[in-house]
Amino acid sequence: MKYHIEKNTVQETLVIPLYGRKLCSELYPRLFYDETVVRLIDEVDYDFSALAGKSKSVMHRFGFLEVAMRQNDLAWEVRDYLRTHPNAAVVNLGCGLDDTGRSCDNGRCKIYNLDFPAVIDVRNELLPAGEREENIPCDLNDTSWFGKIDASNGVVFFAAGVFYYFLTEQVKALVQAMHAVFPDGRLVFDAANRRAVKLMLKTWIKTANIQDVGAYFAVVDAKKELSPWALGMQVSSRGYMLGYHDLKDPSVSGFFRFLSRVGDNSMNMQIVRLEF
Repeated sequence: MKYHIEKNTVQETLVIPLYGRKLCSELYPRLFYDETVVRLIDEVDYDFSALAGKSKSVMHRFGFLEVAMRQNDLAWEVRDYLRTHPNAAVVNLGCGLDDTGRSCDNGRCKIYNLDFPAVIDVRNELLPAGEREENIPCDLNDTSWFGKIDASNGVVFFAAGVFYYFLTEQVKALVQAMHAVFPDGRLVFDAANRRAVKLMLKTWIKTANIQDVGAYFAVVDAKKELSPWALGMQVSSRGYMLGYHDLKDPSVSGFFRFLSRVGDNSMNMQIVRLEF
């Protein structure tokens, strides 16, 4: 029996990025392919017709390419950490139905997927935890979840499309707490400047009646802006469209490569790495 997804619920917010990753896999298979998402789409009862219609527009297709590059970049960072810390904990912050942790599994690491309880309920139905894996219901801002992470052999945290919804002070408090508790850990996440955040979140801002968009997390110069948050923390960043890949793939048009340069340079779309 298929898992029914209701419209206008938390569950629906999980299905939309899921469908996006499916289209990424179809449009850019040499750059990104998610075997799990193809299976999950067939296991949910949901009307995808509206999403399918939007997917034909040029800008939506570029958006799918952005999703593909972001997931590839974060996976690269996780694998890079595991090369020197093979028994580390891999922690997906705001996991939804993403399985990047599993895709990076080296057979030795421990995988933790964290999200709100309502989200983890759905994940447990569709993506039950496997070997060396745990799905943890929590509020990321309540750091009591720190105690559930075995970081004795190192830990790499990653967050995809999560911190845009956090106030800057919330991200700062979380980073400072992580820095204090997880020495030798790494946190990687995507970020962008204020203009890009407004564009990405315009529907949510209107629906949630957000008055002070400027209070939400945005970054231009990651090293300059974030280094003062914690003594000794190392900060670096790369453009997330072209910082890890040249996008010289037949599936990517010259126009999309141009938009990628605009995104990285004018919108400061970046993958930020914090070394604790």
